[in-house]
Amino acid sequence: MYFRLLALQGSWNYETLNGTGIGFAMEPALRYLPGGTDGAAYRGALARESRYFNTHPYLAGVAVGALTRAELDGIEPARIERFRTALAGPLGSVGDRLVWASWLPFCSLVGIGVYGVGGSPMAVVGTFLLLYNAGHFLLRAWGLRIGLSRGLNVAAALGNPVLRQGPQYIGSAAALVAGVAIPLALQRVAGPGRALAGAIIGVALIGILLLAGLRERAEGWRIALGVLAVFVLYSVLT
Repeated sequence: MYFRLLALQGSWNYETLNGTGIGFAMEPALRYLPGGTDGAAYRGALARESRYFNTHPYLAGVAVGALTRAELDGIEPARIERFRTALAGPLGSVGDRLVWASWLPFCSLVGIGVYGVGGSPMAVVGTFLLLYNAGHFLLRAWGLRIGLSRGLNVAAALGNPVLRQGPQYIGSAAALVAGVAIPLALQRVAGPGRALAGAIIGVALIGILLLAGLRERAEGWRIALGVLAVFVLYSVLT
């Protein structure tokens, strides 16, 4: 089930969104329903769990685990449907704030810091990938475990301090890393002769004006990845 979660979005479509992936991830456990894969319980549960469902892919394990426990415990289908509908929104909201708005920018800034201290392009990309993937692999594993253990009572797990306060702490850490990483990266770009210092200041001012104009339309993860890509590209070309 855990490894199937990694392929959750492989069947994403506009009709069911992540629903087909949810059913696919749950399928191994549903085989234990009465009658096995040839039974009506298996077919009904798989069809029910493969319907429309939209949530954050990294927290989908919470839904997969909780819904699997509910199906195996024989909870009535109507109650499972209500629970399924109520669970999608909170998981999506929490996941967006924790991952896209916090963890991804933080990992990108760490990668920029590696570039700033002299890291090669491979070191920059490797650091980012290792750090970022370690976070989401652990988050998926935690979600699946907590969902399987708590079933329909999993809502309380969304009050976990990591989920509630994590974005705030990660955001503070990202600001600290940015204060160190970006000056180091700009210093490396400028070089000892400081020939590019004026151009860098100009680009920085333009960036500030763009961010001020975009305001709430500027998404942190897009900005962070864009800046990281620029430094990696510059490092490769030079």
